[in-house]
Amino acid sequence: MKELNQDILTTLEFDQVKAQIAQYLVTAQGKEELQRLVPVKDEQLINNLLEETDDAIKALRLRGGIPIPKLENIQPHMKRIEIGADLNGPELAQISRVLSTTAEVDQFLEEFKEEDTQFYRLYGWQEQLTALPSLRKRLKTAIDEDGRVTDEASVELKNIRHNITRSEQSIRENLDSIIHGKQARYLNDTLVTMRNERYVIPVRQENRNVFGGVVHDQSSSGQTLFIEPGQVVELNNQLRQYQVAERDEVARILSELSAELVPNRKEIMHNAYIIGKFDFMNAKARFAKDLKAVVPRMNRENHVYFKQARHPLLDQTQVIANDIMIGEDYQAVVITGPNTGGKTITLKTLGLLQLMGQAGLPITAGEDSQMGIFGEIFADIGDEQSIEQNLSTFSSHMTTIVDVLDKVDQDSLVLFDELGAGTDPQEGAALAIAILDELAAKQAYVMATTHYPELKVYGYNRPKTVNASMEFDVDTLRPTYKLLIGIPGRSNAFEISRRLGLSSTVIDSAKQIMSGESQDLNEMITDLENRRKMAESEYEELKQHENEAEQLHQELEEAYQYFYEQKEDELAKARSQANEIVEQAKEESDKIIADLRKMQQSGQKNVKENELIQAKGQLNQLEQSEEHLKKNKVLQKAKQEKQFKAGDEVLVVPYNQRGELLDKIGKNQWQVQLGILKMDVNEEDLQAVASQEQAQPQPKRHVSTLNSSGPHVSTQLDLRGKHYEDAVNELDQYLDAAILAGYSQVTIVHGKGTGALRKGVLNYLKNHRSVKKYEFAPANQGGNGATVVYFK
Repeated sequence: MKELNQDILTTLEFDQVKAQIAQYLVTAQGKEELQRLVPVKDEQLINNLLEETDDAIKALRLRGGIPIPKLENIQPHMKRIEIGADLNGPELAQISRVLSTTAEVDQFLEEFKEEDTQFYRLYGWQEQLTALPSLRKRLKTAIDEDGRVTDEASVELKNIRHNITRSEQSIRENLDSIIHGKQARYLNDTLVTMRNERYVIPVRQENRNVFGGVVHDQSSSGQTLFIEPGQVVELNNQLRQYQVAERDEVARILSELSAELVPNRKEIMHNAYIIGKFDFMNAKARFAKDLKAVVPRMNRENHVYFKQARHPLLDQTQVIANDIMIGEDYQAVVITGPNTGGKTITLKTLGLLQLMGQAGLPITAGEDSQMGIFGEIFADIGDEQSIEQNLSTFSSHMTTIVDVLDKVDQDSLVLFDELGAGTDPQEGAALAIAILDELAAKQAYVMATTHYPELKVYGYNRPKTVNASMEFDVDTLRPTYKLLIGIPGRSNAFEISRRLGLSSTVIDSAKQIMSGESQDLNEMITDLENRRKMAESEYEELKQHENEAEQLHQELEEAYQYFYEQKEDELAKARSQANEIVEQAKEESDKIIADLRKMQQSGQKNVKENELIQAKGQLNQLEQSEEHLKKNKVLQKAKQEKQFKAGDEVLVVPYNQRGELLDKIGKNQWQVQLGILKMDVNEEDLQAVASQEQAQPQPKRHVSTLNSSGPHVSTQLDLRGKHYEDAVNELDQYLDAAILAGYSQVTIVHGKGTGALRKGVLNYLKNHRSVKKYEFAPANQGGNGATVVYFK
């Protein structure tokens, strides 16, 4: 892995950024990940690291982050079991937590998979986890969170501890009878205590022979003896045996558990490693959330653009954000101007954010910021507040510059603070210009700060170079810390002196002494600043007009929405009233059709069955489905605009059947061929087949069992899971449609269940006018869970 030079990490305080991230880590392995973190040069590796950061930020936003608890370093434990050593309870508990965390993280990411949440890298790391469920369950059962071996670790241990409890209870009962009985007067205190892991009572010195037994201790005064009474000596001996047996059994269990870990030690260690990775990703995400940092985009051409960049080590509520750019329009930025204006912080911000990006960290900048990929980053940044500039300081800076010039290339970013300082101003300015020219010849990317006025025109005379400065508010006599690209820094000494009370005579005299060339330069800079302020004022004015236009647009949208909703409400009311009228008409028409059926069944009048079905369908069609119409305005409009002609294939909506137009027999009536039937259909009930195929399928109100994928009614109706009344109503409509389609038989699937739905279906079929017979389906087709119906 190619890393950047270590000097730049120290100069730009990269380790302090790592210290900020460290506070979010909860695992020892995660802390190791952070400790190893350095900026790298490999593009693919940087991309992977940034994608992991992006994934973690997404997981934090959606679910509060990957669930990682506090975990200790288990590497020493795993090395010990490799050489045959046994682990203690707390060590096994730590390994158990690693296995439990593995399962929890795996389940956490599985839930994301079920929701089709996309990640760049998380699922890849998840696949490397090894769950080891049986081992995890064994450890969880045998060892509690504090490392204590539980009673469930073995049957023997459970029995031993049960015996210990009984023995302790028996001892206490015996001793309680003493301290609360007649012999209590011989005691110094009415309590039971422990000495040498045995239960004793405090007895006065003069009464030592009253209880017999063994003296285990005495008070510092010698007046109290801690005696194990003779009546509990044997019980204490027995308790002691049980305690020894418990220790032996616990040791055996710990040894057994340690041995069980050996075959899976590599998987366990790799799980801990991946959990550390996830912990580090979590830390980066929480760092990004707290500092409002973002994941930058990589630019392979080293076009750096940090929008509203902020130095991550400064107070984020106080720091001034700046847009920092280099690489696209210019490769060198020369920042001029006086001290304390923020030049050095700007320099450090550029370098440090670039280091963070190349380490896969989120950067303290705005969305859509982009970073470069530099092979090296060099910096010569001293103490900008120092007022002692001498030969040794100059020599130190020059030594660093010589080393940089020797190593720099076209993939290097160079940061120079106060270039050429510490020597004669004229010589220093000349050296600074020469050094910048040398870096330009090597096509390096450079940002440099300087005091020298000679460099104020440098950006105008060199290609791919731009001047910059830090804004200074003359009214308040304070810097604003805002970076101004394209405007060199100017001296504010005369203006500041005037505001502080220096006489105009002295100031005018100073101006005369000052060279005309320098005055012209300052006047040019002043003119540039004035033009910038005018442009900013115009921009603000245009921004205000834009905001007013957006507000007006919003108000118009809201007014239109209100009008649209009012129109829909009125239409809904009208449809509702119309449906009430239609409902009354349907009730009357149902009576008429019922009478017609009776006449047909009694033989009084020859009425064709298809005519009855057609009549009922046309009457049902009179009712408008309010919700259906509301959601299908586009389909309605397309239907109204459609010009039908003879020979067109159409969909007869009431029956959901395809047919062919034969002839127009009235203003809005067409004769339609439906299979072997010819029917007169209102044009409003016809729909072009092409528009039907393109439209989104809508729920059918009257014939819900039809197959929308073809021109025919399905030969099977599935009623399973429906309520009795809904099932019978759907069955009635389905049978009408099946008869109209010309089927000789159909299958009704009602399921077996409790038999209630099956019974209801059979009762209905028994009384249906067009059913010839019905019988249960063959065994291989559902048996008594389905009924085959034959029509007359």
